[in-house]
Formats: sequence, C-alpha cells, structure tokens
Amino acid sequence: MKNNKRAIQSRQMKLLQYLKEQGFAEVAQLARLFDISPVTVRRDLDALEKQGYVTRYFGGARPAAMLQENDEPAYMETIGQNLAQKQAIARRAAAMLEDNDTVFINSSSTALLIYPHITARSVVIVTNNGRSLMIQRPDNVELVLTGGEAYGNKQSLVGEFALETLSHITATKCILGVSGISVQGGITSQVIQETAINRMMLRRSNGPKIVVTDYTKIGIERNFSSGSIHDITHLITDSGADSISLERIRRAGIAVEVVEPMAEE
Repeated sequence: MKNNKRAIQSRQMKLLQYLKEQGFAEVAQLARLFDISPVTVRRDLDALEKQGYVTRYFGGARPAAMLQENDEPAYMETIGQNLAQKQAIARRAAAMLEDNDTVFINSSSTALLIYPHITARSVVIVTNNGRSLMIQRPDNVELVLTGGEAYGNKQSLVGEFALETLSHITATKCILGVSGISVQGGITSQVIQETAINRMMLRRSNGPKIVVTDYTKIGIERNFSSGSIHDITHLITDSGADSISLERIRRAGIAVEVVEPMAEE
C-alpha cells in the first residue's frame, strides 16, 4: 500500500511539473504521455485541484494562478504527501464546525483540505492562506482573507496588516496546522513569520482551538513557537502517530482524536 501511495504521489508530481512547463494539457494527451487511463488522469487532476495546484477546465487542466515559476522544489515535493491521512483529519475537523461559526484557519496544507468537507451552514472562514482562493468550497462557506504580505511559496499572508485584521475579529473556533507538536515544545513552526499569526488566532478565538496534523509532526519540536500545549484544546491526527507522544498530550488535558486514513478511490 505504501509503495502504491508513493507511486501515485510521484505520478501526480510529474503531471504537475508537465503542466507547469507547458501551461496547459488535455486529459487524453496526459493519458498518452504517462501511459495511464483517462480515468486515472482525471482522478489525479481532481486531487491536485483540491489542493489548489491546478485549475480544471472541460477536457483538461492548467496550473493554478498562484503556482509561480519560482516555487521551491522542496515545497513542490510535499504535494500529495500523506494525502489520505490529511483528508481524513480535515474531514473530522470539518465535522466539528457548527452553523454560524466564524473560524480561523492558518496556512497549513492540512487545514486547507477542510473546505470541501464543511456541511454546517453559514460558516465564515477567516484565513491567512492565500491558496484558499483556488480551493473549491460549498456555497454555505464565506471566505475572508486577512490581507498582508504574501510570504514565500506557501502564499501565506503575514505581517502587521494581517495581524491588524485578526485583532478586530473574534472567532468561535480556531483550526491550526503545525510543523510540530509536543508537550514540552508546544505547537511550533518552521516559519517565524507565521508564528505571530498563529498566536493572534489562538488569542482571538473564544471556542475550541484545534490542531490538525498528520503523524509526522507528533512529538516533534521545530524552531519557532506559536504557543504552549495548553493554548489548544483539541488535536486531530492519524493512526500513524506515536502512541507515547499522544498519551503525553492527553495527560496535558488535550482532547486527542485519532482517525484512519481515507481509502484510495
């Protein structure tokens, strides 16, 4: 199964790279080039579109407008990694949303996957994730961008403008992705510019504060702190997470939910 997932991720990366080089491509053309069925091409393009990396049109696809030519290879290689786990985590987080919620969501790739799974009515998403503009979302979800400086290839919005926007909003829930989470280190990031945004979102939320992250971030401490373990109320992760680290987080008073990866279609 793991080898199969790696093969899918590798193929999707190659499809995306081809689209980036050519500007657009038809489904039939991609099927011939990569020696796969049109059904498989469509499935791959659907997965890439959900992540905000391509824009579909009838019979083909093109790179999303925010996929810039200077995207770093290291960032590109994260496309599709642990996607089954991230989708399951995002679906569970979306199920926690209620009618009329106002929700902070940060620049996490896992948090970005929540949008299609939202079924609650009249939900307002306030986010610093510029790629949110490229993600399909239900009609019942209103999107509010913080504004600010577009940082790096993640297109996260940071800086004083973004912080000022957040300071005037009170959210009913906060959903954050992280680079690491542990009892000792709390919630941490690899990008110092994003920690102030994360802290403001936590501070301005008066309801559940939910971390969503796959197993690779559990028990890990990164360079820059967004808050202590006691600044959050919930953790949603997948069944690959280290059980000892999860038990320590539970003992710190955090509600921990573990989900199984979504099955490949």
